Amino acid sequence: MKLEWEYQEGVLLPTDSAYPTRMQLVADCCAVAEAITVKCGVHVLLTDDAYIREINRVHRGIDRETDVLSFPTVHYPHGQTAHDAQRLLRKEYTPDVDACFLGDILISVPRAQAQAKAFGHSLSRELGYLLAHGIFHLFGYDHVTAQQQKEMRQMEEKALGIAGITREGSAPTSPTDEQLLALAREAMQRSYSPYSRFRVGACVLSADGRLFTGCNIENASYGLTNCAERTAIFKAVSEGATDFTAIAIAAENAAPWPCGACRQVLNEFSNDMRVLVTWGHDAVEKTTLAALLPHSFGPKDLP
Repeated sequence: MKLEWEYQEGVLLPTDSAYPTRMQLVADCCAVAEAITVKCGVHVLLTDDAYIREINRVHRGIDRETDVLSFPTVHYPHGQTAHDAQRLLRKEYTPDVDACFLGDILISVPRAQAQAKAFGHSLSRELGYLLAHGIFHLFGYDHVTAQQQKEMRQMEEKALGIAGITREGSAPTSPTDEQLLALAREAMQRSYSPYSRFRVGACVLSADGRLFTGCNIENASYGLTNCAERTAIFKAVSEGATDFTAIAIAAENAAPWPCGACRQVLNEFSNDMRVLVTWGHDAVEKTTLAALLPHSFGPKDLP
């Protein structure tokens, strides 16, 4: 899912450097939980209490600040959500966004900061919760009745669980192979590949349960192109993860087996990680890095 960011002037931005990465992962996990294959886009405005109160008053008749507001552009048939109406979503394709635009989400940073402090968790985690809530409103969920609230909360928990964000005291759930592959497909949509037109996405699972995604990034000087696998690994290492158990890689029309350079980089951090690849409509193959790089040379071989 593509997030179009906007920051209100004068708003004190979060100092938690992990929040953009966490929110992008949550957005992708929402799309995976809803099982939509259409490339969607959402506009996210990080604002303050005064502005969100004014918008709440003007558009909803409620004169008070809140933590998150959603304004969908898609009006789903009764009883349907985004999963059931993907043909309808395609009609919302916007060239400027290069995605099917779902609507706008406003999040009050001061309110998110206060709630994070009250709940005793990080701001990036709180922003992830609020973003998921807003996205599922854009997917057609609501919480007017008790049953609607239950269904919406179940979907939020499902998406946040895939992202590794759980309630205090709840055990984290390991993502399934299908979810890893779906997240790789989401990352593929952000590929920068104007020269080869060969889009690739990757999702790597760290030993501590965190997920990191990446896409291939090409360059006019072709030798400076970076593969999706290395983008994901480098992002993970920059966030402190250095031990990995699996990587999923997605492309469109051919099996995206890792190149030799990527195999060596992956081997730096785990020789026995599982490697999953997917392409086409539903083709999937699975193996291990040890099988792809036999007789490997790595940290274990250095004194």
